[in-house]
Amino acid sequence: MSINEAIILAGGLGTRLRSAVPDLPKCMAPINGKPFIAYVIDHLQQQGINKFILSLGYKSEAIVDFIHQRFSNIDFQFSIEAEPLGTGGAIQLSCSKTTEQNVLVTNGDTLFKINAAKLSALHKQSNADCTLSLKPMTNFDRYGVVEMNEQNQIISFKEKQFYESGLINGGVYALNVQSFLNEELPQKFSFEKDYLEEFYSTKKMLGVVQDEYFIDIGIPEDYNRAQKEL
Repeated sequence: MSINEAIILAGGLGTRLRSAVPDLPKCMAPINGKPFIAYVIDHLQQQGINKFILSLGYKSEAIVDFIHQRFSNIDFQFSIEAEPLGTGGAIQLSCSKTTEQNVLVTNGDTLFKINAAKLSALHKQSNADCTLSLKPMTNFDRYGVVEMNEQNQIISFKEKQFYESGLINGGVYALNVQSFLNEELPQKFSFEKDYLEEFYSTKKMLGVVQDEYFIDIGIPEDYNRAQKEL
């Protein structure tokens, strides 16, 4: 049974997009007349996700209104931060609303067209704590590199710098909810720095390579690229 519930992190301020998208949460940036988050939800629905928890913060009412208008027939819950909690804190808060043992976690400002069944299968068969979707890239400096061994186990996270080629963390995870909550992490923390990079050597963290379409609209040039590609 593939994972059918997803947390979408949609609380971002979009500070670097201000020139292109004034005063909207980043995931609401319009791409060809449609908010970016709609592309993310559409893809997840195609992958069998039918329950959604939206983690919101900045200007949350704009997203809530849009979801009620555009996706009124879907099972949605909203997890709203009173103050920014970081990616980890946002996921932790959203986990209190999950109904499944394993949940997909993704970003509302990144579209990575992963095969969710492939991610789900490795995660569940291995009884992993967290399984990352890794995207192969060449000639890049915006992302760090993730390394794994032949058993798909994550063995290192490397800093952002120029790489000729490598696997990047695509920001789509399968997460065992109880295992994550059992860590009793602080209220505010970074999922990437304080969970993945701290615990990969002691928890069962796996990677699955997904060489699929990937775009992160966090910077104006990629936001403009999305207008052409989506």
